[in-house]
Amino acid sequence: MKHLLFALVCACGSDNAPAPTSTQQPTAPAQDPFVAQRNKLVDETIVARGITDKRVIAAMRKVPRHRLVPPEHRGRSYDDSPLPIGFDQTISQPYIVAAMTEAAQLTPGEKVLEIGTGSGYQAAVLAELGVDVYSIEIVEPLAKRTHELLARMGYNKLHLRIGDGYKGWPEAAPFDAVIVTAAPEKIPQPLIDQLAVGGRLVIPVGKSGDQELKVIERRKDGTTSETLMQVRFVPMTGEAQKKQ
Repeated sequence: MKHLLFALVCACGSDNAPAPTSTQQPTAPAQDPFVAQRNKLVDETIVARGITDKRVIAAMRKVPRHRLVPPEHRGRSYDDSPLPIGFDQTISQPYIVAAMTEAAQLTPGEKVLEIGTGSGYQAAVLAELGVDVYSIEIVEPLAKRTHELLARMGYNKLHLRIGDGYKGWPEAAPFDAVIVTAAPEKIPQPLIDQLAVGGRLVIPVGKSGDQELKVIERRKDGTTSETLMQVRFVPMTGEAQKKQ
């Protein structure tokens, strides 16, 4: 496993080098003391607030969010709230992760691009759905830490990259869905361009304090747009800030 972790981090060290993959499946600790808390969160918050996709609900029950939360906040792992993970970033609110995942309307084997690996929580949930995950993180020290942690958790089929996600991952396109976990003020056109026909872009858009979660669907004759809810995400940095 030590060799695997080293290879994973090194291979993700630039925009042009995705991590190697393997067929290893996620493995859970023999005893998970947070199972009851996780199920309570799913039942009383995620399901109660209207998430109905059974596969998404099952994934939310399975991913051990506490392993992605810094030790000082671990006791709050199954609160339905974002939590700080360092580097001015947060792990997303569980309900929002479930809602964005459901909005993407994924089926096993599809190819999904995530912009903003962050803590790795959204990537892990996507992996549990059996999709092919490509994920980009701009904050290098956070990315390296998360890549190592995801590998230790057994999520080794992910394609991980360190870099600016504004332009997406063109050489791996088209994608059946793109999920963005940081908010630009305007939707990056490259992310729409990299959607397959019928593909869906799930993205928070707007200035801090005034953001909307949108779903953009690409069709043969253009795109459609739907606003799901008001949200609050960290801003998308890098190229997105230059386009404001």
